[in-house]
Amino acid sequence: MTAGQNRIPVNLDYAASTPMRAEALLAQREYDDSELAGVNPNSLHSLGRKAAARLEVARREIARSFGARVRPSEIVLTNGGTEANQLALLGLAEGARQRDRKRGRVIVSAIEHDSILDNLPLLRASGFTVDLVQPCRAGYVEPAKLVELLSDDVALVSIMVANNETGVVQPIRELAAAAHTAGALFHTDAIQGYLHIPLDVTELGVDAMSVAAHKIGGPVASGALYLKSRTPLRPRIFGGGQEAGRRAGTQDLRTQLAFAAAASSLTPHVAQERAKLQALSDKLYATLTAHQRIHATMGDYAQADRLPGMVSIYIDGMDSEELIIKLDAAGFEVSAGSACSSGSMDPSHVLSAMGIGREQALGALRISFDDRVNPGDLDDFAQTLLSIVGAA
Repeated sequence: MTAGQNRIPVNLDYAASTPMRAEALLAQREYDDSELAGVNPNSLHSLGRKAAARLEVARREIARSFGARVRPSEIVLTNGGTEANQLALLGLAEGARQRDRKRGRVIVSAIEHDSILDNLPLLRASGFTVDLVQPCRAGYVEPAKLVELLSDDVALVSIMVANNETGVVQPIRELAAAAHTAGALFHTDAIQGYLHIPLDVTELGVDAMSVAAHKIGGPVASGALYLKSRTPLRPRIFGGGQEAGRRAGTQDLRTQLAFAAAASSLTPHVAQERAKLQALSDKLYATLTAHQRIHATMGDYAQADRLPGMVSIYIDGMDSEELIIKLDAAGFEVSAGSACSSGSMDPSHVLSAMGIGREQALGALRISFDDRVNPGDLDDFAQTLLSIVGAA
């Protein structure tokens, strides 16, 4: 029997999804035991009105996690991050073009999540031209590169807060300001960075921001889109008029209560937890990259602005699948990159866009965790990976 079979598996793939937090689980249990269980918050009877009031409390708590000046009316509740991204990408582009017919172009970064990139054909089918802005070798989009592509025909720019494979944080404030100078709307996918780093939509200057509950210890199939007041948006789902007509469909009060509970528990402590996790990831980077065959994907990790609970590396001469299987046998669960595109043997589009060669990109690993990590498990993981690489 191997060492991995003797131990409880250590999940170091929190960037893919996270276990629900105690606060979220409690919110669901309380809902299940209450008179509101199963009640439609759009019904006119007394229980329906109570459910609607409770939904608005949850909306207010979620709004607070986007920044102190965010209004609850600026939050559109969705069935997860992918839906929020699609609503923003397609809905904002159409809304901007309806307001100004000459705006028929959309710019996104080449390192976006598939929930953005896989919707680009729908934009093109709707008559939009789409341009990709490339990142620099360190993994972020330089504002000057965006400015080169901007003109008065751009409807929307969509660039993520932090990359889901490398953890590199983008200069959103500067990118949004550049887009606005050209009269374009700006959306950011904050699904990976939300409540892992301080984010205030007013300070960032964005028109829209997508998040997902399951990345922070909330339930799967729960998300939200911040939509700044008076920002034009064409809905994607029709039939019912919920969410002020912006997203039809009966709201799932149970999951949104759990989402709000998770967000409320984290919001006051983001900066403190960031510092704690940054120290852990710095230590892990230092231990691993001391090996001559292990490299940080963004180059100098110490100088990179990155998410605190993510370590992104590639190993010379080994491929991700082999590494993941060996680590799994030893009791450690990690990924090669985005879990949403697992099963593909093509190199990561993110690492390729950063200029990392095919062979190196095929040896990439993403190690991710949050404030619930056991630091000793990270030390054990590092020694296990080093022994695998050393024996290869």
